[in-house]
Amino acid sequence: MVQLAPADILPPPGAGRSSRLVSAFADRYFKWLMIAPAAILILALSIYPLLFSLWVNFVNYDFQIPGHDFVGLQNFLQVIQDPLASSALVLTILLSLTVVAIEFVLGLALALAMVRTFRGRGIVMSLLVMPLFISPVIVGQSWALFLQRPFGPADYLLGQLVGHPVNISWVGEVPWVYIAIVIADVWQWTPFMFVILLAGLAAIPQHLYEAAELDGIGGLQTFVHITLPQLAPIITLALTFRLLDAVKLFDIIFMLTGGGPGTATYTASFYLYQIGFQQFHLSIATAGSWIFLILLSVVIMVLVRRLLRVEAA
Repeated sequence: MVQLAPADILPPPGAGRSSRLVSAFADRYFKWLMIAPAAILILALSIYPLLFSLWVNFVNYDFQIPGHDFVGLQNFLQVIQDPLASSALVLTILLSLTVVAIEFVLGLALALAMVRTFRGRGIVMSLLVMPLFISPVIVGQSWALFLQRPFGPADYLLGQLVGHPVNISWVGEVPWVYIAIVIADVWQWTPFMFVILLAGLAAIPQHLYEAAELDGIGGLQTFVHITLPQLAPIITLALTFRLLDAVKLFDIIFMLTGGGPGTATYTASFYLYQIGFQQFHLSIATAGSWIFLILLSVVIMVLVRRLLRVEAA
């Protein structure tokens, strides 16, 4: 048997120091090492499409025309000069502001009604938040079946309510088609406002209300001077999240109206879908997407600054 000398067993000089350095580095940057694979994967899947879309902006990338000739800013000009794009952007703004305002009012009313415990509260809350778990495509199709003549029961039920026959083309005439879109969107997303605002109401310290009650302050004054100021950061957060999602309205319109009648319900997202995937003008649709992204980024910066200002206060 060969006997090993002690020098043969010992690690080479500097090996222990290197191990300690590696261990210290891993301990110091452990959290970054854990998220590095996911971050690299996300960047790889996002940077290439981003760079590809930048290239498509400035070439003629049309499935009906061979070649990809450089056209400069022509794609952007076609979107800017298209009156349908302008009307789609205006409709997106109006619909977004309308649905978010209605959802906020209804969500706040439901949150105020549900903040106190009562028998059956859990069942009622489960029913209220159920629309959140339904796909927007299913919501749009369900409301289309409910409102569509002659099979949908909407006109019959409304006629029973008002006492005379009602004949409304909810998905085929203006302005009823806008009302139908608002109803469907409000039905699905009011629970989102309700859940966030209810969490904010539950977090308000109860001693503030007890002190107001001892001072003889009425319910309206309590709401104005205690509830609203305490709830302001949550309100800003809920409005920000919901507004950023509402401007992307597509699913419900796709299933409920198909953009009709004519182009009356073309939102920005639906317009880009039609240009890019129905008419196959991919370069124009990509340029329109970047214009929409830039405009939306301005809104995001304003809302985020407002949100940070409220949190700092």
